[in-house]
Amino acid sequence: MFHAVRTLSLVIALLASTLAQAQVAPEQYAPAIPPAQSVTAPNGMVVAQEQRAARIGIELLDRGGNAVDAAVAVGFALAVTYPRAGNLGGGGFMVIHLAKGHRDIAIDYRETAPAAATPTMFLDAQGNPDPAKSRDSGLAVGVPGTVAGLALAAKKYGSGKLSLAELIAPAIDLARNGVRVEDDIADSLPGAQARLKRWPSSAAIFINGDRVLQEGDRLIQLDLADTLQAIADNGPGAFYTGRIADEIAEAVDQAGGIMTAKDLADYKAVERPVVRGKYRGYDIVSMPPPSSGGVALIEMLNILEGYHLGALPREAALHDMIEAMKHAYADRAVYMGDPDFIKVPVAALTSKGYASSLRATIGARATPATNIRVGKPVESEGQNTTQFSVIDRDGNAVSNTYTLNFSYGLGLVADGTGVLLNNELDDFTAKPGTANAYGLVGFNKNLPGPSKRPLSSMTPTIVLKDGKPFLITGSPGGSRIITAVLQVISNVIDFHMPIDQAVSAPRLHNQWEPDKTFVEPGFDPKVLEALTARGQTIVPTAPHTDANSIEVTPDGYVGAADRRTRGSMAAGY
Repeated sequence: MFHAVRTLSLVIALLASTLAQAQVAPEQYAPAIPPAQSVTAPNGMVVAQEQRAARIGIELLDRGGNAVDAAVAVGFALAVTYPRAGNLGGGGFMVIHLAKGHRDIAIDYRETAPAAATPTMFLDAQGNPDPAKSRDSGLAVGVPGTVAGLALAAKKYGSGKLSLAELIAPAIDLARNGVRVEDDIADSLPGAQARLKRWPSSAAIFINGDRVLQEGDRLIQLDLADTLQAIADNGPGAFYTGRIADEIAEAVDQAGGIMTAKDLADYKAVERPVVRGKYRGYDIVSMPPPSSGGVALIEMLNILEGYHLGALPREAALHDMIEAMKHAYADRAVYMGDPDFIKVPVAALTSKGYASSLRATIGARATPATNIRVGKPVESEGQNTTQFSVIDRDGNAVSNTYTLNFSYGLGLVADGTGVLLNNELDDFTAKPGTANAYGLVGFNKNLPGPSKRPLSSMTPTIVLKDGKPFLITGSPGGSRIITAVLQVISNVIDFHMPIDQAVSAPRLHNQWEPDKTFVEPGFDPKVLEALTARGQTIVPTAPHTDANSIEVTPDGYVGAADRRTRGSMAAGY
């Protein structure tokens, strides 16, 4: 299928869990989260949510590729092996650290709205948000960015030893020869059956008779193989112009959308300056807007830096963290959007002084969401996503998060292409003051508009120590992504947890609105009682995030694949 590893043995951890797709009633706790399993290796590490893609990444490192080469190969492979979120028809963000010159790069390949988009496109005749438009129709489809983003990364920051065609070749083989339905595909397909069955082009691939493919069946994607081959032969232009672009535009039009072939031809992935912060002597390098993740992450870390979290009683530390979350998500709603269209006060929101002013408002009791006062920073001048982390022998590192938004996106495969299309435009604010599918409230700065990129929660992050990678992390999980990344970082730095423990520890989440703190199974009931006594509204929830991470230790690279998803893998050599 693809070249076998020739000279170096692989160290692979295959992780199993059925928790990621679990659905529980609000008053029930899900089963306990299995501990993450870790792999230590001296030369390179790939951690991804699907084992075949992780193996491809580590083999590319063994063949002489760098971390960017491996990340690009993993990205294309996941489009075949992890179709609920791996994609060609979606978009995302990549954060890169280059060891030579200590350079940090952010590549924004977020989807864009079509040129015909308007601020009111997701409202009904009465002027109210119509979720069917923004989630279930062709209007929800943003212009895909993944192909452009991965190709840009390979061209500018790859090793130069491997062509784009070589990076795509393993994905082509997997699509053409088929992959066994197992792990997350087997777990997620039943829940997506209704979504996929609406579209004959999708049903032909994922449904056999009256049911979706079952565990042990073979998923063959010949049209996707042809699309990947076209990109390998002719570069990303083969996706954005010509037959493939025409078929994508036709599929969107037939589904009630407004995307045109010209919208595809006009798409560009862009590089942006990373957003930076400092936390207890570590440098935080993360994704800038149109991701809200990096800014909100650094704002929360700045607030928490004023507390000795590791020395506090557990409930006190968690209380302070919840309050910090509320402030950051409130600011997210008011201040953030596409920086090409609005001014986002990044420097102010990530300043230590602003964090200090917010910290001063935090007391021993919970602040109700209605009482959170959005600050006035002064300028000093999406659940169904997938994350993978990569590092090579030279210390080059990549954190990448990309998505279709909902599981399997719109559920629509553009006929003749094999490409599952996103429903990412639901991440816009349909109407100021209303929430999207993840409950995130937004205002005017994130309204739809021509060629705008919707605000995202994706938070690919690299933590540096003395200028070198220390921690590479990120997560899927919709609105919960940012707080998952926050807790992994805090678990390692504040509570001195090894990365496997930091990843598998139970997580909580508060996003300002709704005024609730969602908690995974595993917290000490006495701690939750103490948080309730402080006025926090505690709501049990199933796990929704998978923080596939890497820590750099004196013993080597330690990869931790999050067992909240069945089939996650850490692979090293």
